[in-house]
Amino acid sequence: MSEWMPLEGQPARDEVILVTGISGSGKSVALHALEDSGFFCVDNLPPELLRDFIRLEHERFAHRIAAAVDVRTAGSLPHLLPLIDELRREGVQVRSIFLDASTDALLRRFSESRRPHPLSAIPTGSDPARALVEAIELERQLLADLREVSTVIDTSQLRPSLLRGWIRAMVGARQSQLTVVFESFAYKNGVPLDADFVFDVRVLPNPHYIRELRPLTGRDAPVAAYLEAQPDVREMLEQIETFLRRWLAAFEEDQRSYLTVAIGCTGGQHR
Repeated sequence: MSEWMPLEGQPARDEVILVTGISGSGKSVALHALEDSGFFCVDNLPPELLRDFIRLEHERFAHRIAAAVDVRTAGSLPHLLPLIDELRREGVQVRSIFLDASTDALLRRFSESRRPHPLSAIPTGSDPARALVEAIELERQLLADLREVSTVIDTSQLRPSLLRGWIRAMVGARQSQLTVVFESFAYKNGVPLDADFVFDVRVLPNPHYIRELRPLTGRDAPVAAYLEAQPDVREMLEQIETFLRRWLAAFEEDQRSYLTVAIGCTGGQHR
């Protein structure tokens, strides 16, 4: 590929990623990974709108753009390859990523998701599995030319987290950093729905039963000093910290963006 030169008035970092491939191969996962990497993304974009979409987002200073194009726009696919060539000649850096998977893997995923294939039209009394295989094979034929000019990723054996990592690496995204959020709650109000880990500290000394501390909260220095002076409190905190330090790296490798740790006591006021 020849050296890329920017269009007039556009910075040299403009980049357009086309995500395409076989239905069920992970296009939504890839598009979400690009969005998390700073790309402005749109799903199921008709190829006829690609040029206008690029120019519109450039005017809005979105210089990293990603669009998913699939077989639902089959009637427009013959125009896509010439359009990609034209954009590249004009200086737009266009990359096409094609996600594929084995037919067996696709059959399993459609069975698990219970979603219909976009090309499936199952006549009454026909075998649904055979109709799905025929739809997959038809899709392969329709997308064959686009596959030939794309970077192909076989997702048959890939977990979604690994696919996200591959996509981020391909576009040079920085390694995602895991954000750990701590929150306290009162068991009388119920466990927070967003909690990934819940630690019950109702076995620890409770400032509620100290008359001078009862009207205060965990933000007040006397409450903090009281709790810090309790050996059981220090031991609980050390063990929670040890547990989290042991597993945070695994959550980062799983491409998690955040982890919520909830600390629960009886009233929720003093923690």
